[in-house]
Amino acid sequence: MTTTLAPRGPDAAGFWLDRHVGLGHRRLAIIDVRRGTQPMIAGPESGPHAVLSYSGEVYNFQELRAELVRRGHVFRTRSDTEVVLEAYLEWGTDFVRRLDGMFAFALWDAREQRLLLVRDRLGIKPLYYAPLGSGVLFGSEPKAVLAHPEFTAELDDEGLADLLALSGTPGRTPLRGLAELPPGHVLTVDRRGTRTHRYWGLESRPHEDDIPTTVRTVRELLEDIVRRQLVTDVPLCTLLSGGLDSSALTAIAAAILGGRGEGPVRSFSVDFVGSQEDFRGSEFRPDRDNPYATMVAEHIGTEHRTIELPAEALTTDGARRAVLDAHDLPLTFGDVDTSLHRLFTRIRDHSTVALSGESADEVFGGYVWFHDPKVVATEDFPWLSRMRFVPEDMLDRDFRERTRFAQLRADAYRQAVAEVDHLPGDDHHERRMREIGHLHLTRWLPVLLDRKDRLSMAAGLEVRVPFCDHRLIEYVHNIPWKIKAYDGREKSVLRGAVADLLPPAVLDRRKSPYPTTGDQRYERDLRARTAKLLQDDRSPALDFVDAGRLRELLDRPFGHFDSQLSRNPMETALMLDDWLRTYGLA
Repeated sequence: MTTTLAPRGPDAAGFWLDRHVGLGHRRLAIIDVRRGTQPMIAGPESGPHAVLSYSGEVYNFQELRAELVRRGHVFRTRSDTEVVLEAYLEWGTDFVRRLDGMFAFALWDAREQRLLLVRDRLGIKPLYYAPLGSGVLFGSEPKAVLAHPEFTAELDDEGLADLLALSGTPGRTPLRGLAELPPGHVLTVDRRGTRTHRYWGLESRPHEDDIPTTVRTVRELLEDIVRRQLVTDVPLCTLLSGGLDSSALTAIAAAILGGRGEGPVRSFSVDFVGSQEDFRGSEFRPDRDNPYATMVAEHIGTEHRTIELPAEALTTDGARRAVLDAHDLPLTFGDVDTSLHRLFTRIRDHSTVALSGESADEVFGGYVWFHDPKVVATEDFPWLSRMRFVPEDMLDRDFRERTRFAQLRADAYRQAVAEVDHLPGDDHHERRMREIGHLHLTRWLPVLLDRKDRLSMAAGLEVRVPFCDHRLIEYVHNIPWKIKAYDGREKSVLRGAVADLLPPAVLDRRKSPYPTTGDQRYERDLRARTAKLLQDDRSPALDFVDAGRLRELLDRPFGHFDSQLSRNPMETALMLDDWLRTYGLA
């Protein structure tokens, strides 16, 4: 089980076994590289008090450590792992509320004979589990559970339908008997059985600050968050696209390091060979990233590298298989995923930790559909107005009927909206925008965080996401929409908070998502793979995706698939086919 996770932790492996528990760990060494080995034991090895297998980072570990020292705790390492262990011994199961960071861990309390599985508030770090008899199997990725001989992979049709619908129901997977621990939850296993409880969730609170105070508070929060997330004993960089989000983080990081007499910041962006000639702008993706990334790098003074990827880096069987191996699930954004994995692999040659602008759009309202009155008024997941893996009418009819696909998605939507806590004074529009913000943070963001974690950790790269700090999210979630969009544009508050740090062209730049290749060789390869799939009557994907509709796509003129969105149905069919075959589900 532990060996399957070797890419997540290429630096070391460790095990701890007792009568009722076995813990395995793969280490990506970030802090106290020499002594922070795991599983980590608190107390004597012959009779430990607690043992921890831990993934992630706790960014306030230095403050917690100082408090624990005052309370009499003695530390053997400088690692945040030991701080988590000692915090549990001091404060008990409620200690998790004190942790600020991204984490997933298993903690065995040897005195109480109790296992705790814990996941961070936003679900930045993954954690899967499967109840098995009187116990539980668990791991950072499905592959760890699947490696156990007592777990048999079986397809769960409704779980697959939920994934294909982009409903993002917390905890659900397309494998029967396998669950994902929801963000902000703890799973407890002891002699009384298995049970979960939520320790954190989005709450609605009155926002009393005016616009200048709100903007200033966001700036102060971001500076504190980035300062904490710059702590590492290994090389760190930023992912710089030239958009507002990544540029803001890079500028703040540069200012902090410059104030310490350190730096410069290392930054990386991605581009495709021939992109200047191949690029075709659209409403969804209006311009190329690279000119803006270069502009920001020069403005801030970063040590910048552009990673250029040729078409063949995206079209090989190996490149596609690497994405499947990373995800473990039939979840794909096509060449976005393939290029992300290749980018992370190249960055890993220079850095072990990277800061990413992921989640700023969800937190601050950056997507175009936040500002589309028609989408806002529609009772459905807003992202489905622009983003789908497979349109519902392209799914196999039998699959739709046996899963009640439309009803399943509608039920998932109603469940998500029912979780929203409204304030008495909110008018109809404010209530709706609060719902849309909540939907993005609890249903859409986890999909993106899962992708970012899986593809980066498959390359042995830790990606930190400052915009997911729970303090920032709690504050910004409660900013009224009229303040969030005070200048009539997307991400007004964030733009105001960093206005003094960035070039005007970047501050005024329209939202542009992660780039995709415009190289026609990619479309040729995608068409050829899809045609081959359709020629195979035994293709398991055709039990879920309608063959006739796929053929209609292939009949469209060459050059039609000029965007990730138009390619998604074919990409999904191909990934689904590979996943079903590889995991023995066909």
